[in-house]
Amino acid sequence: MADKDETDQMTTGSPARAALIALDWGTSSLRAYRLDATGQTLDTRHLPWGIMRLPQPLQDGAASTALSGFDLAFEQACGDWLRAEPSLPVIACGMVGSAQGWKEAAYLDVPVDLERIGTLLTKVERGDATPLHIVPGLIQRHGLPNVMRGEETQVFGVMFDQNRADSHPADNVLIGLPGTHSKWVNARRGRVTHFDTFMTGEVYAALRGHTILGRTMSEAPAADMAAFERGVKVAGAPAGRAGVLSTIFSTRALGLTGELAPGSQADYLSGLLIGHEVAALADMLRQQGELPRIVLCGDPALCQRYILAMKHYGLGSPEQAQNATERGLWHLALCAGLVTAASPSSASV
Repeated sequence: MADKDETDQMTTGSPARAALIALDWGTSSLRAYRLDATGQTLDTRHLPWGIMRLPQPLQDGAASTALSGFDLAFEQACGDWLRAEPSLPVIACGMVGSAQGWKEAAYLDVPVDLERIGTLLTKVERGDATPLHIVPGLIQRHGLPNVMRGEETQVFGVMFDQNRADSHPADNVLIGLPGTHSKWVNARRGRVTHFDTFMTGEVYAALRGHTILGRTMSEAPAADMAAFERGVKVAGAPAGRAGVLSTIFSTRALGLTGELAPGSQADYLSGLLIGHEVAALADMLRQQGELPRIVLCGDPALCQRYILAMKHYGLGSPEQAQNATERGLWHLALCAGLVTAASPSSASV
């Protein structure tokens, strides 16, 4: 039984017939989508049951239930949907397929065709109940190793929509996925060729919450975008050449000299970190000699910050993708043969 907070985050579904249940199951949260036969989202649920924080089986005084935390979270996310429509297939992406997840889904090596990902799902048997199919992550072994889980599904969703809009495979796309660990993924004609990871979001949280920089900060009623843009510009100024380990201390020094208010320091630090990330990205792209089409996918407010930084560093205004995770899970399910696409006019409602 979900507690009050979880129930408040769950939306009540409509009676429309579904074709697929899709789960975006990460470290800290679980999102569930009920999709119809055209891949459109009918219902969405958001629960706090990431793989590092799962519901605990109740103790009855003698022995605990045989259900694991993963089983319990799965039940809360989509158990009623499956009881109403038992034949629905279920697909999931994210950290649920990690070594700490429900069942490990082996990484696929980059470069890799996106459609191939859908043919290599890992199946979690659930006795007589509906099995779960987990999307594999990607690993890049050349140079410094790099990995992703969940982002490959967003990339698939973005690339499918790009190809559909252009009526031919997108030749050169750079997909930016800002977040805790920002990913920049190069894709050509439906194939992931390379990706880079910047720990910008996690470093920001750690600096703000666990270093002296956070001691002079205070909460502000609204974002100070002027302070953010100031940080973006410092990252590319002569002082920024000393690197991020040098410039971040200016967050504190500007506060001590009265040049930066306590309520503005967090946004300034955000600008510094995102500025260093985008400046490095711009340098890498210029070395390649070809500026790709750039698409951002993520939280709208965070994407707006990246757009400001990208404009400052000469990368223009990127496109923004919507609903990439749901779209990616739907098309991976198609590749896997879990569902069959129906035209919008023929979908049952």
